[in-house]
Amino acid sequence: MLSGRPPVTRSLSFHARLSWILAAFLLVVIAALYFSVRLVTESAVSSQAAERLESSLRVFERLLDMRGGQLRDGVQVLVADFGFKEAVASGDTLTLQSAMTNQAARISASEAMLLDLNGKVLASSLSVARPGDTFRYADELRAARQQGQSMLVVSLDGQAHLMVEAEVRAPLPIARVVMGFAMDQALADELKELTSLDVSFLTREGESKGELVTTLAQETRDDLIDGWSQHDHATGIEELLLNGERYLNFDIVLSEGENFSVIALVHRSLDDALAGFHQLDSRILLIAFVGLIASLLGALLLARSMSEPVNALARAAERVGRGDYQTPIELNRGDELGALASALNQMQSGIAEREQLIAHNMLHDDVTGLPNRSLVGELLSNAIGAGRTTAVLHIGIGNLAGVQDSGGPEGVDQALRELTQRLQAGLQPGDHLARMLSDEFLLIVSDTSADNAFSAAVAVQQALALPVRVAELEMRIEAHIGVAGYPDDAGSVDELLRRARIAMQDAAQLPDGLQLYQHGRDDAHQRQITLIRDLRHAAQVGGLHLHFQPKIDLEHGRVYQAEALLRWNHPVHGMVSPGEFIPLAERTGSIQLLTAWVIEAALRQLHLWNCRGLYMEVSLNISAEDLSSLTLEQRVGELLQRYVIPGDQLVFEITESAMMRDPDRALAMLHRLRSLGIRLSVDDFGTGYSSLAQLRRMPVQELKIDQSFIRELDDTCGDAVIVRSTIDMSHALGLKVVAEGVEHGETRDLLRAWGCDTLQGYFFSRPLPADVFETWLKQQPHLPARPRKEHS
Repeated sequence: MLSGRPPVTRSLSFHARLSWILAAFLLVVIAALYFSVRLVTESAVSSQAAERLESSLRVFERLLDMRGGQLRDGVQVLVADFGFKEAVASGDTLTLQSAMTNQAARISASEAMLLDLNGKVLASSLSVARPGDTFRYADELRAARQQGQSMLVVSLDGQAHLMVEAEVRAPLPIARVVMGFAMDQALADELKELTSLDVSFLTREGESKGELVTTLAQETRDDLIDGWSQHDHATGIEELLLNGERYLNFDIVLSEGENFSVIALVHRSLDDALAGFHQLDSRILLIAFVGLIASLLGALLLARSMSEPVNALARAAERVGRGDYQTPIELNRGDELGALASALNQMQSGIAEREQLIAHNMLHDDVTGLPNRSLVGELLSNAIGAGRTTAVLHIGIGNLAGVQDSGGPEGVDQALRELTQRLQAGLQPGDHLARMLSDEFLLIVSDTSADNAFSAAVAVQQALALPVRVAELEMRIEAHIGVAGYPDDAGSVDELLRRARIAMQDAAQLPDGLQLYQHGRDDAHQRQITLIRDLRHAAQVGGLHLHFQPKIDLEHGRVYQAEALLRWNHPVHGMVSPGEFIPLAERTGSIQLLTAWVIEAALRQLHLWNCRGLYMEVSLNISAEDLSSLTLEQRVGELLQRYVIPGDQLVFEITESAMMRDPDRALAMLHRLRSLGIRLSVDDFGTGYSSLAQLRRMPVQELKIDQSFIRELDDTCGDAVIVRSTIDMSHALGLKVVAEGVEHGETRDLLRAWGCDTLQGYFFSRPLPADVFETWLKQQPHLPARPRKEHS
């Protein structure tokens, strides 16, 4: 009887199953590894071949340029020869032919021609250019020479020819000499020998193609023309299949005209580059096959010995994960795990190289190749840690914006590289040069104090003083250098760098552009930073105030005008001098905010005084940035309407330097302000560079003599002549004259005697707050403010 139990199926043993599983697994792994290596290697080899093609291509272009340059120099020698000029002038054909033939032989030229100025052939060694004919490329040669090209490649009888042209001058142009050589098989073979590239030359005249000159094998010529014509030639390097062999190809249009073109094709065999990989491919396949057979035969042994190699690979992976790329995986096995270990070693080495490159790029500037700020910190840390005396030269470049305007970003990079070469040329052993910012370099001078390094700063400045050539222009670089040293000036890296930069900023304000760090400048620098930061918000927190200094009308003995002067009470630093914060505002772009506040505050005060019956004109200063604003007159007009103030109660004082920055634009703004009724005054006259013609163009009513001429004035000093002449000249132009800086009664009397109209200075009163100013007016009965009715 048959049993009711299902039949027992014998399964494979564990060892067999493990063998099959291991074999299948290893097969998959090896296949994946093989194709990965193949893909990566082919990609790497292809990329390397493309890079070598590009490198060899540059050599190819330089060789052509060199040959063209040699040809051009030879032609220049010929046309400069006096005897040759005489022969051209006299029409001595035999002498001309002989001279051109000899010179052509000396410079390895295969053809020579003499053309008249209209391109007519006078003498020629070419069969296609006979005397009396007009050379077909005469105009193209002239255009190439006028555009500064050293050579022109043309097509003659289906063959490429490289030609150069030069004029024969006696002293005016009387003829043109053309020399060249055929770009034939010999030239192609020579270029191949020098560049390791296969070279082909193709020409076209009209609709017909010329002779193909190539270093490729004969059987690839048709494939080359067909394959090349089917590709898009604007994409750079292309891959062509020529006679079953893959080539990397690059097209160079040597010359192209209306009815001709000459193209050079350079090739590199991709299959030759991959040949070494094919041997590796076979070996990997062999290893895979042996490993698979071994796994089937020794599954148990493989299972027992698998844990240790796997652990070794795991430990290696952990080391790589921790950044240890130097310890190799030592796994002496001939199976798949051994191949995996070998591949991992290669990968580990590749990762190490890439990380080294990344680390280098992180610590170096990509334009100049110099160490950057991060590496500078390490270098200085090492020097300070070793206790070595070290000086730091912080070098600032002041006019890179002008370089960029002339040459663009490429011009800036070119200038920076040239400056780097100059600086590196003066480095001593142990010195380091770095680029900190776009326009700042740092020079570390080892074992030298800051005082001793000052001579190095002078040498650096002299090296940078030479002009750099950018976009065919020579431009001078403005450099300012600050010097600080360890341990005299700083005890840490950050402190040393900060103080060197402070010294550099101070140097920018000095005529010679050189400055040693001055102790105590940290506090001044920090103060500047605080003032710049707080200045933008000073009006909102109530820190800004107006003080008024009276102006005395000498004719009537009255105060009819006061100058509004801005004062800033800083919450930490107290009263800050205008001489300190006004330049900071101009440098950081805050001056227009301050001017807007001053104008409104002055008009608000005028409104209050008008309401109390006190009529007063107020003058205030307008900066160059305010004159360049497109909305100044609109804002002022709105404020005049808001506070119901006539325009003639407001006087704007403009310095000569503000006018000179952009005279036309500033003049237009002055006319618009004058149309509002605002009176205009030239401030600090005598300290700028404006001309009398410029002054006559300005719609001003008043001229203010700078206090530097007034403060120590007497009738015997040299300033007296200047002041009297200025008063007379102003009156001749119909202008009122204000003298500021009057501090003595003798000065007042002199100015009155000379006919000055208005005086201002500490002799009468210092600048006062508005309420104190009103009190001062009441205490000066002989100097009453002008009644409002007198101005109506």
